[in-house]
Amino acid sequence: MNDYDKTAFLGQWGRFQQTVFFLLCASVVPNGFAAFSVVFLTDIPSHHCLVPEVNLTQDWRNAIIPIEVVHGKQRLKRCSRYRLDVVRNLSAQGLFPDRDVNLTDLEQESCVNGWSYSRDIYQSTIVSEFDLVCSDQWKQSFTSTVYFLGILIGSFISGQLSDRFGRKPVFFATLAVQTLFSFVTIFSPSWTVFFILFFTSGLGQFSNYVSAIVLGTEILTGNVRVMFSSLGVSLGFAVGYMTLPLLAYFLRDWKSLLLAISLPGLLYLPLWWFIPESPLWLLSQGRVEEAETIVRKAAKMNKVEAPQVIFDNYSVHADETKAHPKQHHNVFNLLRTKNIRNMTVILCLVWFTLSTGYSVLSLNTSRLHANPYLSCFISAAVEVPAYISSWLALRYLPRRLSTISVLLLGGVSLYLIQLVPESLSDLSVALEMLGKFGISTGIALMFVYTAELYPTVLRSTATGTCTTVSNLGSCIAPSLIHLSEYFKYLPHITVGTLAVMSAFAAFFLPESFGRPLLQTIQQMQSMKFPFITRKDHSKPVVLFESHL
Repeated sequence: MNDYDKTAFLGQWGRFQQTVFFLLCASVVPNGFAAFSVVFLTDIPSHHCLVPEVNLTQDWRNAIIPIEVVHGKQRLKRCSRYRLDVVRNLSAQGLFPDRDVNLTDLEQESCVNGWSYSRDIYQSTIVSEFDLVCSDQWKQSFTSTVYFLGILIGSFISGQLSDRFGRKPVFFATLAVQTLFSFVTIFSPSWTVFFILFFTSGLGQFSNYVSAIVLGTEILTGNVRVMFSSLGVSLGFAVGYMTLPLLAYFLRDWKSLLLAISLPGLLYLPLWWFIPESPLWLLSQGRVEEAETIVRKAAKMNKVEAPQVIFDNYSVHADETKAHPKQHHNVFNLLRTKNIRNMTVILCLVWFTLSTGYSVLSLNTSRLHANPYLSCFISAAVEVPAYISSWLALRYLPRRLSTISVLLLGGVSLYLIQLVPESLSDLSVALEMLGKFGISTGIALMFVYTAELYPTVLRSTATGTCTTVSNLGSCIAPSLIHLSEYFKYLPHITVGTLAVMSAFAAFFLPESFGRPLLQTIQQMQSMKFPFITRKDHSKPVVLFESHL
């Protein structure tokens, strides 16, 4: 029996659990705002070379920007124009373009006077603010990469800090970092300052999301825990994500959008006095009295009577703690034995695949439809049925089967896109959204699955490590999307291949369906793994359930 199971007298859905459930779900709504704000902050408006106010006829002013053909469509060239001094002389002579002068013979020059940006969709983005086009266009995709790099580092550090110093302090510290630096970024005087501050806000962006999931997973029990981990926080994120295009539609200036994204974080800081520390984590640290205090307060909120002694077997543990220094666990414990190491590698591969696919499909929304706001909303709305599906799967289906199924669904859907004729663009969008449905379902599943496979002393470190590796996929997603300029379907084929490979690897993960949360590494050692292992060199390879 898990030590925290001794709190069963609290029930599963009293006032205490309801408070924790809804407050933690609400706390991740700002993550939905911020996670893909880069779609609007870094989008590239239509642009061309700026033509200064000089003496030109209207015909030459209209013709000074060359025409180019991109993907079978004509558009104004974005990074060059006909030489202004030559065009001005031709205009002064009364000559007409294309009638008296063959434009293809004219010399071109770069945009020496800057660029003119369309305001049909955006009033401004950081691209128009800092001229991240033409020779500096690499800075546009690099901005997204830097942001996801901040998320990666934040996930890695916060996971270990959470196991060392507690779930609650790290949750609120990362929430404060995200809120503060998102606000300060508004005042960036240059792109260099912007991406440094944007990177720092990324440190807190996903870290508080992971901390909230771990905290809720350890406080809540039974079906409520499954609902929280798979449906509650995921829907909270989806609500924020669906609200993002609405905010961006009415606030078309990047500074106003950032302000709207950052301010709601201030509303959550007072929750410090309402959200408790994880009693399960306190028990793992030998802080029994603090854990009992929280449980007794919970009993009072739920109007039930707590036993005189709740964790009665900890007198022995307390003596052992005094006799032996408390052992702190770190990321190297995830590589401790062969089976733990194999499981960690497989989980990291699955996380990497899901995050790569999710980021590619989410960042690609502006290319799905002429209206980026509508595209973003559709992409976000698809996640609602995905999270409901993950909740149902977690309640009724084995974890391993569910993971393999959604990976294959996502991978096969993305493979099929390349077979769709260009005339059936709506079918391509439908397949892409089906792929995102599978991948979003997989992400919600993996948060619960990963938390169930590791004990309390390693849970946050393991979750943080897996999400860190997954965020490597988010970091490369902008570059992966850029590959579509060379072959349109290359990003979909890449993600689809990764998904099929991960589905095969997931077959070798242990099952955790219907089992209590692990509390110690010793309990983890009792798990069974369907690995193919050679017991010795004189015997053939056999398939069996091997213990750690």
